[in-house]
Amino acid sequence: MRDISGSLTRQSLLVALVCLIADAAMFVLRGPFPEAGWRAWAVLLAGIAVNAALAGPARYAGWVSLAHAVLLVAATLLLCDCRGYIAVNSSGVLIAGYRSGAWLRTVPALLALAAMLAGLTATDLLAGGRTASDWRLLVIGVAVSGLLPWLVGRYTTARRAYIADLELAAEQRRQNEAEAVRRAVIEERTTIARDLHDVISHHVSAIGVHAGAARLGLPADGEPAVRRSLGAVESSSRAAMADLRRLLDLLHATGPDAPQRQPGLENLDELLDTVRAAGLPARLIVRGQPRDLPDSLNIALYRIAQEALTNALRHGEGAVEIELDHRRTEFVLTVTNGVGHPRPAAAANRAHHGLSGIRQRVTLFGGKVEYGQLPDGKHWQVKVSFPVESS
Repeated sequence: MRDISGSLTRQSLLVALVCLIADAAMFVLRGPFPEAGWRAWAVLLAGIAVNAALAGPARYAGWVSLAHAVLLVAATLLLCDCRGYIAVNSSGVLIAGYRSGAWLRTVPALLALAAMLAGLTATDLLAGGRTASDWRLLVIGVAVSGLLPWLVGRYTTARRAYIADLELAAEQRRQNEAEAVRRAVIEERTTIARDLHDVISHHVSAIGVHAGAARLGLPADGEPAVRRSLGAVESSSRAAMADLRRLLDLLHATGPDAPQRQPGLENLDELLDTVRAAGLPARLIVRGQPRDLPDSLNIALYRIAQEALTNALRHGEGAVEIELDHRRTEFVLTVTNGVGHPRPAAAANRAHHGLSGIRQRVTLFGGKVEYGQLPDGKHWQVKVSFPVESS
């Protein structure tokens, strides 16, 4: 971002320098040298000083205008008998009037204008000549040199304030619109969360309760496949409720401290507990030196493992094993489970959709996926790998 204060300071110095050089050069070339002697040198030095003061702070603009007006009168008194007399601060008077009109409040600005007009009028009257004898020329000359720069300064300040008000109003309107959109989003999220909580969570909870009651109502020597299927329904309903609670937390989040985090690999133990509760033995193996993974990849890996475990609960039998392999340039997730009985067509279609979702997640992150029955004919394996930066 540009340094506005420094730029304004440099511009003020440049304006003061141009006025100083122009007025001093004009006074030396056309001024009362050498007949005025020390008086001309005194006026020249005073002109240099008041022009240099134009680079000063804005709060001193009124005093600078007064100094220019006083110098006009004093120089006229000192040099009015000299042939070839010319004002030593002609351009400085214009800039001083502009500064006092642009930078001062109303009362100080009017006082500075009065001092400038009085100085210009007194100078023309003391200098004599045609301007002093014709009041119309006097008024025009004073208006051009004193009043006009002051009015331009006032106009510039008023216009700048008007533009600032327009920008402020536009910014306020933009903030109000953004706030209205934010409130609408929050209200919509709240409505969705309420519907999820009141409708879907009720039905999912009922599914889990009825599946558990049915499993407990089976005789001890009942069909193992039915018991396992009911356990899978219980496990899936508990996992769905956990995901639903996280989604509700996300929808209710309105502040920076609200819970917005989705599950990742660090939540695999909780996922495996639900699998074990459904009656399927499960274990987690970690190889290599664990490293921090990008949050998006971490979430995707959790979802892939969740989908693979769901398929194992639905269609597999025996133990399920998850292996996390932290290699130097890649990360490998492997889920292996026992193969159950041949799948019905509907179950095969559901499994196909699950594997399709896994392929989509892997493709999104530029990874590789392999799945299928192992050569021993007793196990099914899903293996995904993702390239990672080497440490």
